[in-house]
Amino acid sequence: MSIKEDSKIEFIDGEEGAKFKQYFDPHNTLNGINYSIAQFSLEVGKKTKLHKIKSSEIYYILEGEGKLKMDDHVFDLKINDSAYVPPNSKQFIENIGSKKLRFLCIVEPAWKVVDDEILE
Repeated sequence: MSIKEDSKIEFIDGEEGAKFKQYFDPHNTLNGINYSIAQFSLEVGKKTKLHKIKSSEIYYILEGEGKLKMDDHVFDLKINDSAYVPPNSKQFIENIGSKKLRFLCIVEPAWKVVDDEILE
């Protein structure tokens, strides 16, 4: 079993423009999982850079409001909404609310730097 205490995990700056906390991935978890889960934070009016990754993703909104652009589609998301992002989708998420946007991102197979491509 592996327990991750949120208060003991620091936010770090991601290359796509958001801050994130990595909770579980195959490299920091003992049970051999094949996915990763991280919490992202995006300040009011900010957006991530256009990017794509080789894995599928699920976004789950914890707080705030966001606009997810995925290929030719745009989705407005609010607290407790979720979205599936297929592999290799060109995407970004923008904070369109009046407070910080916080969301979980579950990636399967697990996120790797080499699988993530910044497009702008």
